[in-house]
Amino acid sequence: MNIAIFYGSTTCYTEMTAEKLKVLLESDPALPVNSSVSLHNIKQQPLQQMQDYDVLILGISTWDFGELQEDWEAHWDEIGGVNLSGKIVAIYGMGDQIGYTEWFVDAMGMLSDAIADQPCHRIGFWSTEGYQFDKSKAVTADGEWFVGLALDEENQYDQTDLRLLQWSAQLIAEITELAV
Repeated sequence: MNIAIFYGSTTCYTEMTAEKLKVLLESDPALPVNSSVSLHNIKQQPLQQMQDYDVLILGISTWDFGELQEDWEAHWDEIGGVNLSGKIVAIYGMGDQIGYTEWFVDAMGMLSDAIADQPCHRIGFWSTEGYQFDKSKAVTADGEWFVGLALDEENQYDQTDLRLLQWSAQLIAEITELAV
């Protein structure tokens, strides 16, 4: 199983999260045999490369009042042209739930919407429990789940490592279930 983490990062938090996630996935003994995990900064690599992988983990941060991270924004028109048919896709997003409480991880929701019509297998949904925000485009219709892992390095940095550990185990379990 070829796993790729594609991310855009302005202040390095999304990149550091991708690096931590790569280590966690590779060190988990439950990772399917002969699997590999690679990192791809979308500033330097075209989104079309996503088609070369079985599993995609997409990392994006939200800026200001619900805006896309600049590298994702620069490639936004390409997303619809990437064939994700049969791929397993998870998303993680960075945001500030206190300073931008009405736009918390909106970019993650926007990315999820951008690939919603693709015939891919979505995994990695994460509970909204333990967060304090008013609104988010990244929340499912029932309000109980984010469309991926929501991280807040501004206000809950002390929870990031545990959330990443739990999410990486969740991803491996979901990948393994789909691969059977």
